[in-house]
Amino acid sequence: MRSDAIKKGLEKAPHRSLLKALGFVDQELERPMIGVVNSFNEIVPGHMHLNEITAAVKAGVRMAGGTPVEFPCIAVCDGIAMNHSGMKYSLASRELIADSIEVMVQAHQFDGLVLVTACDKIVPGMLMAAARLDIPAIVISGGPMLAGRYQGRDLSLSNMFEAVGAVRAGRMTEEELAALEEEACPGCGSCAGMFTANSMNCLTEAIGMALPGNGTIPAVSAARRRLAKLTGMRAVELVKEDVRPSSILTARAFENALAVDMALGCSTNTVLHLPAIAREAGVEISLDKINEISARTPNLCKLSPMGPYFMQDLHEAGGIRAVMAQLAKKDLLHLDLPTVSGQTVGELIRGCRVSRAEVIRDVENPHSSTGGIAILRGNLAPGGAVVKKAGVASEMMVHRGPARVFDSEEEALAAILGGTINRGDVIVIRYEGPRGGPGMREMLAPTAAVAGMGLDRDVALLTDGRFSGATRGASIGHISPEAAAGGPLAVVRDGDMIVIDIPNYRLDVELSPEEIQDRLARWTPPAPRVTGGYLARYARQVSSAGTGAVFE
Repeated sequence: MRSDAIKKGLEKAPHRSLLKALGFVDQELERPMIGVVNSFNEIVPGHMHLNEITAAVKAGVRMAGGTPVEFPCIAVCDGIAMNHSGMKYSLASRELIADSIEVMVQAHQFDGLVLVTACDKIVPGMLMAAARLDIPAIVISGGPMLAGRYQGRDLSLSNMFEAVGAVRAGRMTEEELAALEEEACPGCGSCAGMFTANSMNCLTEAIGMALPGNGTIPAVSAARRRLAKLTGMRAVELVKEDVRPSSILTARAFENALAVDMALGCSTNTVLHLPAIAREAGVEISLDKINEISARTPNLCKLSPMGPYFMQDLHEAGGIRAVMAQLAKKDLLHLDLPTVSGQTVGELIRGCRVSRAEVIRDVENPHSSTGGIAILRGNLAPGGAVVKKAGVASEMMVHRGPARVFDSEEEALAAILGGTINRGDVIVIRYEGPRGGPGMREMLAPTAAVAGMGLDRDVALLTDGRFSGATRGASIGHISPEAAAGGPLAVVRDGDMIVIDIPNYRLDVELSPEEIQDRLARWTPPAPRVTGGYLARYARQVSSAGTGAVFE
């Protein structure tokens, strides 16, 4: 076993003495040592209950004859970090998570890993570490939050952000906002819609790195605790069978994940995270590959923020396996691939049926014949941009309008809430990319304010930053190259005409190549916004959004 490096032989007597200081007995040291990465903390609702989930995992490890060893991992709440300087640290935390797990595993020579996760950056960070280390590993999430209820309708965090805009527009009272605030987030779990956290947990199941149910079993359910025990048991078996992430995280497995992504209408942040995980696994995912899969994969689900259904509805309808069974009808999945369950994809989804056809549509009756995400290119985004097209109103799929240019999220939000944005405008928010932000902030506040003010069918937003999975509307992010790196976005001016053509995958500004080059020749890069600490180091190392915002 790998852990023999700290347990076996005469020369390891000092090591064993330290292990016995922890309370381990000889019998425990003879078993596989399973590192259990617990991302619990008391500030993230999606992680507040992870001590319970971790305890269940450890019980499962012991039942299967292993020795669990718990260690911690940081986690940022994107909702709480939203719309202030704290959001600069959210995406940046992904690399810290992967690096810190690598450090702990390599320093202590664990035989296998259980990754206990929940929210946005923690899931991909953990998967990046699993791929990099390539020791037997399995993921268990804390599960999604239940939807809140207010006056007979379900709601979640995205409704709160949109409600702020509604109050500013006079469409809602502050008393109603206060009442919503009490009900929107009823307890533990990752926010109840198909936002980034739930998107990544569903895709972790689809790619084969978690047991069935990982993406959709509610956080409060006893079934979630049972799944955690089964995950712990399976971790020991993976070590005994020597099943490593490299045998699961293959190019074809990422194609399966992307197909499920398109069917579900996942967060645009998956376009950052899947390539980053793939890179650690030695697999390349190009933006063209994403469009290729989107072009052939129907969109089957309209989950919040795109529709009225929530994660608990998706679970009740049959979960990820039911979605995959629909895709398999059209030969849109590779069914022979292995998973951490010990079964192939085809074996896992055999006989799975949809129990609520309004939540998961039949593959012959989709919401659209193509997937929920599209990659746009053009003279404004030569390196690509991303839009959740399943959340775009039909009248905004093609749009031409004048640019309203802002150099930060704060400037843009002040203009939106101040009522100075006109119908037809294209809001441009730049210098918010991975390097320029730094940290590529999610910008749910501006997009939700636009939606809350009833402008989401009239106004588009463009940025080299990114949007929350809770965003809807014509919100186009990840524009590459980013403005801080001298991309064309840096030289767009107020009044320049922007042309969005999502059906033809185009994003352009009506300027000649000569005019763009002339403006760029006279452009001066802005001074770094952060000059010290982790963010300054991050800004120096991070690559473009078009390559997953990984460290170069």
